[in-house]
Amino acid sequence: MDSHFYAYLYRLRYIERWSLMRNVLKENVAEHTFQVALLTHALCTIANEVFGKSVPTEHIVTRALFHDVTEVFTGDIPTPVKHHNKDILRNFREIEDLAATRLLNMVPEPLKNVYAPLIGDSARHRQSQLTPEQLEHKTYIKAADLLDAYLKCVTELSAGNREFSMAKKQIEQSIAQMNMPELKYFLEHLAPSFEKTLDELAEDTDASPTDSN
Repeated sequence: MDSHFYAYLYRLRYIERWSLMRNVLKENVAEHTFQVALLTHALCTIANEVFGKSVPTEHIVTRALFHDVTEVFTGDIPTPVKHHNKDILRNFREIEDLAATRLLNMVPEPLKNVYAPLIGDSARHRQSQLTPEQLEHKTYIKAADLLDAYLKCVTELSAGNREFSMAKKQIEQSIAQMNMPELKYFLEHLAPSFEKTLDELAEDTDASPTDSN
């Protein structure tokens, strides 16, 4: 029998994010997934190359690619709705579990042992069930997820959209609470470029070392 697994995953591009907000540029879950994977790779690389850690970058990035796959069935539920109260959050987690099971049942049997933990990461693997190593790995994905939301706010605000001003402050607080040196490094050295126009980026890129003398 044919498997519909990847056909469903490709439909993540139809699931819009930030649905309660006025957006200058709309974003879908597939785009977000790519960006989170990219940022996860960046944070893991910073951990290894700047702070001398031994983080399994490729392993964590692979998990990042699947961190929101259940949203193909649940949609992207806005944070203010999902976290409105404990009952709503608990019910949503149950729906996530059902969505994860439905997706996993689509995977051909010979491939299930590979995809089961990847799909489970998006729903069933709660923090209480994780080993310290798994918890550390998931922290990098959570940090990348937050960082992507922060960069979304920065780009919207840079385009004159004040709709994201409060969201940016709330995300900054969440980032500060993580107290993660890799995040601080990214925000100091890599994030400021997101506030620049294309012309400003090109001007900085084209400038030679002697131009600054």
